[in-house]
Amino acid sequence: MNRIATLALALLASGAAPVLAQPAGGWTPLFDGKTLAGWQGFKGKPLGPGWKVVDGAIVLDGKAGDLVSAKEYANFELELEFKIAEGGNSGIMYRVTNEGDAPYYSGPEYQILDNERHPDGKNGPDRFTAANYDLIAPTGAPNEPAGEWNTAKIVVNGNHVEHWLNGTKVVTYEFASPEWNKLVAESKFKAWPIYGKASRGHIVLQDHGNHVEFRNIRIKELK
Repeated sequence: MNRIATLALALLASGAAPVLAQPAGGWTPLFDGKTLAGWQGFKGKPLGPGWKVVDGAIVLDGKAGDLVSAKEYANFELELEFKIAEGGNSGIMYRVTNEGDAPYYSGPEYQILDNERHPDGKNGPDRFTAANYDLIAPTGAPNEPAGEWNTAKIVVNGNHVEHWLNGTKVVTYEFASPEWNKLVAESKFKAWPIYGKASRGHIVLQDHGNHVEFRNIRIKELK
């Protein structure tokens, strides 16, 4: 085994964040591992003190507001690792616009939840980790428990969307399809006409009031 492979295994065993690779194959890091450069509050508002960078991860520990990418994206693959605290709730929203009073008025959410301990887990599997929150439950989601790192991937290409968890595709849907329109019409999101309608928007890491960590965040824009 060479020195690089040995070091990589040691990092994984220790739980330390792997070093971000240089951009390759069209991937661009959205987090430099040291600062919150490239991120801001919703509608450009200042962030509260709860968002911090600790040991190579973006950590929410206290009141902060949602963390919003400065740049907007249309079609992309987004990959990152997340770790939710016991009893915690968070999420990743996408194609979020500056319309409305909050990111969830426009952006669908990749749910992050302690399925077993958070009360929302009792409201059904469409609230579980990797769900399209409140609309589509994940199928066969191989999630690690609260306090452990999981890997998320979100693919958005035109109207086609996929949610992946730890290498398994667990949600697929199409914006503007009859199935999608019916789901939205029968949900709380029917109150916000802009929900799921944008062709491009911001990536958002949600402040739901619970401790959560994100690392190794990267994106590949699709043509």
